[in-house]
Amino acid sequence: MLTAGFIILLSFITVNNAYHIYPISEKGLTIELGNHISLENHYSVLSLQQFLQQLFIPGFIELVPAYCSITVYYDPLLVITKIPESIKGISEWMKNYLLAELNNWQPQQHISVVKNIIEIPVCYDDEYGLDLHEMAQYHQTSKEEIIHTHTSNLYHVFMMGFSPGFPYMGILPDSIATPRKNQPRLKVPAGSVGIAGNQTGIYPSESPGGWNIIGRTPLKLFDKEKATPFLLNTGDKVKFIPISKEQFEQLV
Repeated sequence: MLTAGFIILLSFITVNNAYHIYPISEKGLTIELGNHISLENHYSVLSLQQFLQQLFIPGFIELVPAYCSITVYYDPLLVITKIPESIKGISEWMKNYLLAELNNWQPQQHISVVKNIIEIPVCYDDEYGLDLHEMAQYHQTSKEEIIHTHTSNLYHVFMMGFSPGFPYMGILPDSIATPRKNQPRLKVPAGSVGIAGNQTGIYPSESPGGWNIIGRTPLKLFDKEKATPFLLNTGDKVKFIPISKEQFEQLV
C-alpha cells in the first residue's frame, strides 16, 4: 500500500450555492446541495465543510459530509441554553441560526483540497471475485476487461458508511457500472470489493450486502485498536492494484 499526499486545485464550472436545510433528528440538521452524484456537487460539500468548521456552532458535535449534503450534529441540551424563551423548537432555532450564517458563505471558485492517494491491493481471483463471471455476461465482455477497467481509474471517496470504514467511491465508467444484485448475500466477507451502479466500495467487515463482488483486499479498512481506525476518509483518492492469489495470502 502506498500513501502519497497531493493537492487538487479544482475550478468549478458551476458553483453550487443553492441549498435546502431540514432536520433528520432532534440532534441533526442536513444541508443539501444537490440530488445527484458528481464531483462538482461533492466539492461544493467540501467547500461548505471548510466554512462550517470555522464557525462557533452551539452544542456542536460533528460534521458528516456525504455525496451532495453535509449533516450538522449537535447536543440539544447545550443548544437549549442559547434559545430565548419565546422560541419553543430547538431544531427550528438551529436551522435559523445556520441559515443566517450561510448568508456569509461564499462558495469558492477554486478549492484546494489536500488529500491522499491510497493504493489498495486487490486479488481478482475467481475465489474472491464472486460475481465477475456474471458481470462479464451482463456487459458482454471478459472478466479480464472488467478487471483492467476497474484498476485503470482513480476513484474519489465520496462518503463513509453503512458500516464503520465502508467507503463509497466513484465514479465508475459506464462499461463496468452494474445494478445491485436482486438477491443480496447474507454474508459478504471482510475486504470484499464490490460494484453497485456507478459506485465501487469495500466491505470492512463481514456483513450482508447486495453489491457485485469482484475481488478482495487483504488490507483492514477499520481497526478500532488503532489511534486512526479508518484506512480511508472522505475526499481521499483510491487506486486499485491487482495482485495474485499468492500475494494476497502473503499479505493477509
